[in-house]
Parts: sequence; structure tokens; C-alpha cells
Amino acid sequence: MDEVGRGALAGPVSVGVVVIDERTRTVPQGVKDSKLLSPAARERMVPAVRRWATDHAVGHASAAEIDAIGIMAALRLAGTRALAALRVVPDLVVLDGNHDWLTDPAREGLLALAADGPVAPPVTTMIKADLKCSSVAAASVLAKVERDAMLVAFHDDYPVFNWAGNKGYSAPDHLAALDEHGPCELHRRSWRRFVAEEVTVEEVVREEVVAEEVTAEELTVGQAAEPDVWKESV
Repeated sequence: MDEVGRGALAGPVSVGVVVIDERTRTVPQGVKDSKLLSPAARERMVPAVRRWATDHAVGHASAAEIDAIGIMAALRLAGTRALAALRVVPDLVVLDGNHDWLTDPAREGLLALAADGPVAPPVTTMIKADLKCSSVAAASVLAKVERDAMLVAFHDDYPVFNWAGNKGYSAPDHLAALDEHGPCELHRRSWRRFVAEEVTVEEVVREEVVAEEVTAEELTVGQAAEPDVWKESV
């Protein structure tokens, strides 16, 4: 599994899942972390990934849900929705990074059903899994293409923010539009960018360019310090 959109100021956070097993053939040529592919290359890769995978899905959590429960819980919600959309239950989930955001600490180890679908299977984390593990890279591609399409579709309703170009991330044109027009209902309004009384573009950039890995406690409602805001391309 891999997530996209964690560092955006607007739109959902999205989680892709790609299932492979011992019968899965060689990965399609060119599959790699979605951030290393051009938008056109990602879109061309999607049909090949879907044919290659034993199963696949993408789950989303909206900006309103991020505001309500926090980014880590929203990641878990999106991941659980992706798992619930599968036809099979994976034996193991590989996550990029060093933090397991998928397993609910309150239900860890249980094999019961949760309100939003099955409890997550056992999870292992891997630093740079999106570069080392083909199924994680493929999940990244699916999630990125689906989320980008959602932001492009939102663009016509909110053209001042240029989401077709910046996909909801804190690009200069997006920040300038926020300063002029303020946030809309698709922005993550609980984040410091929107709750601070006075905040400059330079302060937003300083808040968002943080360490590569952060703790779960740092990623709570009201915090805009996201590690992937600049790493993830638009």
C-alpha cells in the first residue's frame, strides 16, 4: 500500500493497494514510485498495473474527514476503505516509511470486522518501499492517478486555486489564491495554514518543509507539518 496527498492543503488523502502472490508475473516495465513518473507516464501505466495485479483498489478520506479525525486516522480510514474494496484479503501489507498508520491500535491483532470494512492484516514497514517494492510502487501509481483526476475535476468549480496544475499542494499560485480568496470547503481548514490569524507564505513553507519522518503525535488535527509536501510532485 502507499498513500498520496498527505501533504496537500486541499482535497482527499488517498491510499492505493496492489495485491500480488506467488503466481504474479514480472512487474510491468517502468513501474516505479509515482513521484518519479510524469503525469502522462503514470496514466499510461495504470492499465498495465491493473492487468498485472491479482487485485487492486484505491480508498480516499475527504478534507472534511481529515479535519474531523486528524491526518493519521484519515490515512487509516482511506487504507481501510481500499482494503474493503478488494476481492481478497491480503496476508501481509507492506507500507512505505517507518510508521504503521494502517493498524488501529485499539484493534491490533483482532480478526473481526470494523465498521468501515475488515481489520487490517499484519503490517510491515519498509523505508523507501516505493522504490524497492514493485507492488508498493504500483499502488502509488494507482492512488496518484486517481487522486489527481479528482483534483482536476474539482478545478472547474474552483478555478482560482488552479488545482488542475497544483493538485491541491502548496504551490505558489495556490498560496496566492488562498491569500486573496480564502479557503473553500475542500480545504483542510483545521490546519495551521487556515486557523492562524496571521500567516505568510514564507511561514507556510517553513512549517511544511520538515524532517523526512515524523511521529504520529506530530501529525494531529490542526498541524500542517507534512513530510511529503515537497517530495511529492504535482
